[in-house]
Amino acid sequence: MDRSELLKRVRKIEIKTRALSSNIFAGEYHSAYKGRGMAFSEVREYQPGDDVRDIDWNVTARFNRPYVKVYEEERELTVMLLIDMSSSLAFGTSVTYKRDMVAEIAATLAYSAIQNNDKIGVVLFSDQIEKYIPPKKGRKHIMYIISELLDFKPQSQRTDIKNAIEFLMQTQHKSCTAFLISDFMDRKDYSKALSIMSRKHDTAAIQVYDHFMEYLPNVGLLKVQDAETGTEQYIDTSSRRIREAHHNAWQNFKQNLEEIMQRSKTDMISVRTDENYVKALINLFAKRP
Repeated sequence: MDRSELLKRVRKIEIKTRALSSNIFAGEYHSAYKGRGMAFSEVREYQPGDDVRDIDWNVTARFNRPYVKVYEEERELTVMLLIDMSSSLAFGTSVTYKRDMVAEIAATLAYSAIQNNDKIGVVLFSDQIEKYIPPKKGRKHIMYIISELLDFKPQSQRTDIKNAIEFLMQTQHKSCTAFLISDFMDRKDYSKALSIMSRKHDTAAIQVYDHFMEYLPNVGLLKVQDAETGTEQYIDTSSRRIREAHHNAWQNFKQNLEEIMQRSKTDMISVRTDENYVKALINLFAKRP
């Protein structure tokens, strides 16, 4: 992709996702991830000029003289995006490729984070750590993140979610909010690592998938290739038995994924590439306690 085309795509995503963050997600994200605002610190005796709404009536009753709650600014949050860059994401049969939707979702979360006065960082991964972008604030930083998501060429084609999680645990020593964005097509077991991460970091998972993963079209003999291994084979999609087996395999995969998320106490949403991700993100924020 040449520079001018990249800048056009970055700008297009920026305009769309910044508007979504401002107009739709501002309240939901802020309510779900309370990194900014006033946190209770202590109580002290009432002084002339104090706001009566800050009176702590329990302490006041106990000492028989008025006390008020004292607040201090809450510390900002650090938001980390763990983004799958493996070859299986470079696939799409409908409106958009999985990787393009991932870029839009990531950008929307990034703009929501900085509107909440949070820092945003990114880990791009395949079966290795492809790139680490340390947490920072600001529009320039988000534009850089978007451009990397659109134009970055990973060194490897495969997936290792466990490795990405362990990298986050090594680099983020303080608690952060982590969004794991992937199609979760990983043949290795990452469930234990995810459970450990969820105990330390506020973790959510976002699955992006294409509808062909769920339903094979009836188009006769179809040549397919595993994007991560390069293995090719022919599938007779006119066979109802084969189409049903494909759908059942997907259902089993989804059930296993949901069980992994439940065991690790990780909220998850699934977004299909021909669907609008806005509603899914709102549902994710609504799952927050």
